[in-house]
Amino acid sequence: MTLTELDHDAITRLHTEQQTAYADLKARGLKLDLTRGKPSAEQLDLSNALLTLPGTDYKDAAGVDCRNYGGIEGVTELRAIFAELLGVPVEQLIAGDNASLAIMHDTIAFALLKGFPESAGPWAAEKIKFICPVPGYDRHFSICEQYGIEMINVDLGEHGPDLDQVRELAKDPSVRGIWAVPTYANPSGSIYTEEVTRALVSLEAAAPDFRIFWDNAYAFHHLTETDAPVLDVLGLAAEAGHPDRVLIFASTSKITFAGAGVSFFASSPVNIAWYLGLLGKRTIGPNKINQLAHARYLGSADGVRELMAKHRAIIAPKFERAEQILHDRLDGHGVAAWTEPQGGYFISLDVVDGTATRVVQLAKEAGIVMTGAGSAFPYGKDPRDRNIRIAPTFPTLGDVEQAIDGLATCVLLAAAEQRLAG
Repeated sequence: MTLTELDHDAITRLHTEQQTAYADLKARGLKLDLTRGKPSAEQLDLSNALLTLPGTDYKDAAGVDCRNYGGIEGVTELRAIFAELLGVPVEQLIAGDNASLAIMHDTIAFALLKGFPESAGPWAAEKIKFICPVPGYDRHFSICEQYGIEMINVDLGEHGPDLDQVRELAKDPSVRGIWAVPTYANPSGSIYTEEVTRALVSLEAAAPDFRIFWDNAYAFHHLTETDAPVLDVLGLAAEAGHPDRVLIFASTSKITFAGAGVSFFASSPVNIAWYLGLLGKRTIGPNKINQLAHARYLGSADGVRELMAKHRAIIAPKFERAEQILHDRLDGHGVAAWTEPQGGYFISLDVVDGTATRVVQLAKEAGIVMTGAGSAFPYGKDPRDRNIRIAPTFPTLGDVEQAIDGLATCVLLAAAEQRLAG
């Protein structure tokens, strides 16, 4: 029976049981961290050969010495590998330094200072708003908050954002963009369908410089043997008559070394020229030695796919075990629902409304540190106080088992507390 069907005596017994389980949990003195979606050391070890590359030959395929200045677009052979993977023309793809987040930040900053090619002026001269599918990626929201861009929530479903909400918001000329993580969204694992993608690129937006910030951070991070396809979003946008609408971001952060990978930016020729023109004032070029090392280590698009299969073998069992424990502990109680993603780095857990903050507090006091409740929402405010992001990749399988079992105890205890208080 679910908690809502239990009488007061049954709820009291459940509460007592969970209090005892929680006391036992605290007595174990755990120190577990599930806060960020980081690769484990075992995953990082897969790319240790990078540390010996590019060897003593520092020239790329065109004969350019990668130790020197220049080459702001990045090393061509690496761009070719990821152009194939991302489904974009190589001449419309730029390779940068280690963080795609930095490119997203720069793109926003450039727009605020200069505007896009078709903008009436700098975005900073106006009140700017962004559409934010939720739950979403906290670092996207942090950029907007940093620069005073108002964020508006829309519901994110299994196949993409609520299009009716998006269409209505786009009628406002101050709404200039939408964040999107189209493949294995952070944290829900949602996969944008072609139908939803076509609707977004075809959207009737009041702002002529409306942009889709298409963060393909997890495009190759599959948890099953069935890979979600990467859509030709640039082609779809051009077909819809909005060739400059989409800005694509990606990186090797969870493919090779999280702190020493390569980032990518793809868009229309107009947007690429705009970005490079501004980027050239900030840098003379990226770390081409690192890019050359990546090109030689990965070898081809198939080399990336083979490497990601090795990643899957390491992390998929952690997701499977986490999901099984959630089922074993919480099924039938009516206190939680969670995603079972086909890829990406997270599980999105929804608990009883009004209890997520309490669950995270209980877990922390028991030595299980989770990302703060509400972190997957703009301004850190979950209107229903129910969403918790689970990041099972970094800990060992044994630690994942302990953490998820302990988290389940906290979910049940918080739900029972709320029922008794009501």
